[in-house]
Amino acid sequence: MFALPPLPTWDTMHPLIIHFPIALLLVAPVFVVMGAIRSSSGKPFLMTALILMLLGTGATWIAVPTGEAAAKLAERTPQINVALEHHEELAETTRLLFTSLSLIFAVIVLGPRLLRKDLDRLPATALLTAFLLLYAAGALVLANTAHAGGRLVHQYGVHTLAFGAQASQAPAALSTSYGDDD
Repeated sequence: MFALPPLPTWDTMHPLIIHFPIALLLVAPVFVVMGAIRSSSGKPFLMTALILMLLGTGATWIAVPTGEAAAKLAERTPQINVALEHHEELAETTRLLFTSLSLIFAVIVLGPRLLRKDLDRLPATALLTAFLLLYAAGALVLANTAHAGGRLVHQYGVHTLAFGAQASQAPAALSTSYGDDD
């Protein structure tokens, strides 16, 4: 009989949630570029970029508290404490940056619609280019945040308990061995 695994608890959801903001926020600028290139027919691309940014930014607002909850369960050493604190600071900075960038982009995309006045091609392209430069800085912070989280897992061995207390009772069931042909 097929049984679904138990639902993860809040303090174990971080690994499930975190990949959404990374993917969505790193794909969004592709649509900004496409919207800038296709100026007359680029509005759907810009709206898609805005939706991706809003979804990705919203996911950061879930990823940060799930990460904080997961950190409470982590085994601690002085090195892990430093790495966790660094990752948490980067995550909060990332959340703030992308909240700001999403609001700025919403004004860029929705402002002309609200004012019922489209920008000419040159000012619109210049504005989108300037925005993309700001966004690139945000993407670098996002990448550093992801790298710091990856270091916690791959360098320091910090993992969430996949199913809460059940995981501590069966650690062998959680470890995955890649490359074995058992």
